[in-house]
Amino acid sequence: MAAPSTPASTAAHGESAPADIDVIPVRHYGRWIAAVAAVAAVGGLIGSLAKNANLHWDVIRHYLFAGLIFDGLVTTLWLTAAAMALGLVLGTLIAVMRLSANPVLYALSSLFVWVFRGTPLLVQIIFWGYAAALYKKVLIGIPFTSITFVQADTNALLTPAVAALLALGLNEAAYASEIVRAGIQSVDHGQTEAAHSLGMRPALTMRRIVLPQAMRVIIPPMGNETINMLKMTALVSVIAAHDLMSNIQDVYAQNYQVIPMLVVASIWYLALVSLLSIPQAWMERRYGRGTSGGGRISPLQRMLATAAGLGRAKKESQR
Repeated sequence: MAAPSTPASTAAHGESAPADIDVIPVRHYGRWIAAVAAVAAVGGLIGSLAKNANLHWDVIRHYLFAGLIFDGLVTTLWLTAAAMALGLVLGTLIAVMRLSANPVLYALSSLFVWVFRGTPLLVQIIFWGYAAALYKKVLIGIPFTSITFVQADTNALLTPAVAALLALGLNEAAYASEIVRAGIQSVDHGQTEAAHSLGMRPALTMRRIVLPQAMRVIIPPMGNETINMLKMTALVSVIAAHDLMSNIQDVYAQNYQVIPMLVVASIWYLALVSLLSIPQAWMERRYGRGTSGGGRISPLQRMLATAAGLGRAKKESQR
């Protein structure tokens, strides 16, 4: 049986070596057709909205940067930041309680998660906004006795902004606790055992060993929770907390321009969510290094890279 010929043996017999093979990539015509159809549909929709006189673009331009809108934006932003801070701190505490071997701490933390995750956020906001109907005064003293240290009127203490913060923060704590708990449980138990063998106390082990490693699992979903919290602040308009949506409703209750004012709100929410998406994407890449898909690039980045490659190829062909 003859051995297969090689380029060297072929050249020895007087035959020319095979030329370089041109590799032609597979053409995905279906993708291009779908992309063109999608762009055409979106372009048609944008063109239809731009020419629609019922949108009243003059009203949108007038209120887009109005002072009342900026006042609502400030309230929306501080509510988002404060509620996320409260939810993260309280959620971490509840997550540690749920992982505790103490049955009382486990039962109390599980009850908290069950109540605040099992009832709609809108119901919780209305409940805190009208808590004075349940308790006229807030008392701090010794239970089951008449001894009172501090008392305050509920309406004076629970203003709409405070009620909104409590509702958003406590609701977020229930979800954040599950995220933190999942992150803690993702760390191998051998890490804890090794720290204990070195004489580290459980609290120090949690703070120095477990939580830093759990950040890889905690950070990406927590970024999604922050974006979701920004949008959920619109629900506090039911108790007139003077956020962005509350001020938008006040305006269209007077001028009856409901759709244009909702467009103004949508533009600002989209702008804020887009800004929050930038650090979220960075943190996902930062904490996802070394994992499957951690270095994955987005379709936009792939498109920009392709365009840059085509530009370089064009310049080389012109030389």
